[in-house]
Parts: sequence; structure tokens; C-alpha cells
Amino acid sequence: MPDDPSNDFNLFNQRVIDEFRANHGRLSGMFEGARMILLTTTGARSGKPHTTPVGYLPDGAERILVIASAGGSPRHPAWYHNLLAHPEVTVETGAFTYRARAVPLTGKERDEMFARAVESDRGWAAYQEKAGGRVIPVIALQELPSDGPPHVNAGSMAEAIMIVHDAFRRELTLLRKEMSGTGTTLGAQLRANCLTFCHGLHNHHTGEDIALFPYLEDRHPESAPAIARLKEEHERVAALMEELRRAVDGTVTDPAAARAEVERLAAELEAHLAYEEEQLLPLLG
Repeated sequence: MPDDPSNDFNLFNQRVIDEFRANHGRLSGMFEGARMILLTTTGARSGKPHTTPVGYLPDGAERILVIASAGGSPRHPAWYHNLLAHPEVTVETGAFTYRARAVPLTGKERDEMFARAVESDRGWAAYQEKAGGRVIPVIALQELPSDGPPHVNAGSMAEAIMIVHDAFRRELTLLRKEMSGTGTTLGAQLRANCLTFCHGLHNHHTGEDIALFPYLEDRHPESAPAIARLKEEHERVAALMEELRRAVDGTVTDPAAARAEVERLAAELEAHLAYEEEQLLPLLG
């Protein structure tokens, strides 16, 4: 009996899933440096959970976009049928796990978002051509509200800080790479990437200011000078993020100015993350 090719595909997917979880979202090989999530859907027929590695596009504070390309197959992937039947899904980013509602985009919004994807990577257009008459779906994954702070995939507070910091470092590396490849225009998706990064970093620093720093000052009064410096650095980073927002937001954008703002932010943020780890991790055990 010939081998079932689906078995090879399932094994490949499982290797990617295992590596993703073991390395908190960092992958090697053909997916190195790619924006990936693990998407867990509920089987349309079986009712069982199914986890699939998929690429995603940042799209602001409350949602990300995924594209049901199936490599240009004439058929939708199974995970797309699953989320149509059961729209509530689980998203793993490497750093965070959260529940989301899957909303397939339609009409003009779908076309605009797919055009943004093509603008950032021509491979999506090749998939659409290969898919023949199938219109490749674009799905928004909208994070559902939850009680308490975000769930970090970590066993301790110290590990959580490192995992979140490393996620920001990876995203910053991607932004710098994308900016360096920009020509005379700055595409809509790259602007969305920058603005989403700024929003995520703002939320992280706000959480530290209102929860982590008071917690440490209460239990480790000797940490007050370091925490005061970290708060000042948060303000400087916030000012640089605002400059980056101004450089990328709007209809007329100077790519050179945007690149310069990304580099300024990167230098300040990398120094800040290193200092925070040096000062706070020993206190958290």
C-alpha cells in the first residue's frame, strides 16, 4: 500500500508545533524569522481540537489577520472550515495564549487586507493565481476579553519577562529588516506592523508601571533607584514611539524618516530591556 502523504504533512506540522512551543515562538529552517502563530480550532465534524501553524499579519491592537491560502490549493484548508463551524479559537503567539473570535472578512475589506498582504509579500498573489477560481479567505482573529493580565507561557515571573522581552526583540528585528528593504514608499502593511508593535510595547510598559514595579518596590525597597530609572526610560521609549507613529501614520510617509525613527527606538529599547533584565531578574528568582 502506498504511503499516505497526509501522514508526512501531519508529521511536519507536529514538528513545527513542538519547536514553536519549546522555543516560545522562535522557529528555524524555512520559517525562521516568519510571523507565525499556532491556531487551535474545533473540528467541524469531530468536535476535537486541531492545532495548525499559520502565518499572520499584524493589524492593530485588537486583532491579527490570517490567510487561508492552503499553499494555493483549489480547496480551503480544514482549519478554515473548522472556524466557520466554531468561530471561537485559541491563539498561541509563543509568548502569549489567548482566546479569539474568528471573523472572515468580506467584500471591500477582504480585498483591501489581501492587497496589503500582497504588498508585503508577493507570494500571496502567487497563491491566489494558483488557487484558480477559489477566492482565498482573509480572517480576522479578534482577541476576546479576559479577566486579569494576559496569560504568558512561562513557569515564573522572571521567565515571563524574558519571554516577553525576546518576543519584542524578534519583532523589532523583523521591523528593521522590513524597513531596510523599503524603497521610495512605505506600504500600508508595514505601517500596520509598526503601529501594532508600538501598541503592544505601550501595553507592556503600562502593565509594568501599574503592577510589576509597585510589587517590587514594596518587597524590595532597595530596588527603588533602578525602578525610577526604568520608569524614566519608559517615558523616553514612549516619546520615541510617538515619533515613529508620526513618521508612519498618514497618507504621505517618508521611508527614510521612518527608518531613522525605527533605529532610534531600537537603540533605546535594546538598552532598556538589557538594564531591566540585569536589575529585576535577580529579584524575581
